[in-house]
Amino acid sequence: MDTLLSPVILFFVLGVLAAVARSDLAIPEAMAKAMSLYLMAAIGLKGGVQVASVGFDGQMLVVAAVGMVLSFTIPFLAFVMLRGFGRVDAVNAGAIAAHYGSVSVVTFATAVEVLDQAGIPAKGYMVAVMALMETPAIVSGLMLARWGSSAVRGGAHLWREVLLNGSVVLLMGAFAIGIVVGKTKYESIAPLFSGLWTGILCLFLLDMGLVAVRRLREAQSMTLRLVTLGVTTPLVNGVVGLLAGAAIGLDTGSMAALSILCASASYIAVPAAMRLALPQANSGLYLSMSLAITFPFNIIVGIPIYVALARALAPGG
Repeated sequence: MDTLLSPVILFFVLGVLAAVARSDLAIPEAMAKAMSLYLMAAIGLKGGVQVASVGFDGQMLVVAAVGMVLSFTIPFLAFVMLRGFGRVDAVNAGAIAAHYGSVSVVTFATAVEVLDQAGIPAKGYMVAVMALMETPAIVSGLMLARWGSSAVRGGAHLWREVLLNGSVVLLMGAFAIGIVVGKTKYESIAPLFSGLWTGILCLFLLDMGLVAVRRLREAQSMTLRLVTLGVTTPLVNGVVGLLAGAAIGLDTGSMAALSILCASASYIAVPAAMRLALPQANSGLYLSMSLAITFPFNIIVGIPIYVALARALAPGG
């Protein structure tokens, strides 16, 4: 209940309710983009500073490797569910599956705030794990889509799109800066990147609530089966992440963070790659599932579930 009553989640609910009521409330697009840049820079910086404080260790490398493996393999599970229960063709199933193997920066940002408020913060290196988990799913999603179509494009343009995606560059760049400057030098910019963090996240989630409902209204191919998968897939993936985190001995906060990363679905990096590599895939379908169904489910219901399960699985939980 404390998680559900968090200010960041309540602002998201406000956006959802405003959109449902067809209010004219709106956040200017330029402001929304600026808030996205701020959040990614702040996440990267704070993660880098935390890593600089404790140093690199073997566990960080293990978690990074596990995260990348999970990102690559989760689309295979999602693909089977989409082809079987969802009755989706191979090309669209591959495109959607890639979204569920990759990660949502905003979902992670919300989780970081929730975990901090709960007194079980995740390790700083989870930021790097998040950035590394964006790309492998794109590769496996395209592999899956190729099973049903010979028109899938790839090559240098796709890899440039993936590796130089703005969110990846900013996250990893800010993470590196955080490591270089360390805690002492970070204090001079902390009022901006820490002091304003919660307030800007609240406003950003207000906008996301508005966008999620309006995107769902625009969906033309959404079926009850796909809506069901938009809810069950993150739960299945979240449990996979929890079990993996428990197996490698993560602390409660980091275990919950890995679970949330596995449960989230990309709606920024992967759509950009899919537009290039799979132009024949239905963008309204994969965006509606990731943004209009899975994202709000995770923000309102999923995060509290994953945090509670992590507490139960953690040693002495």
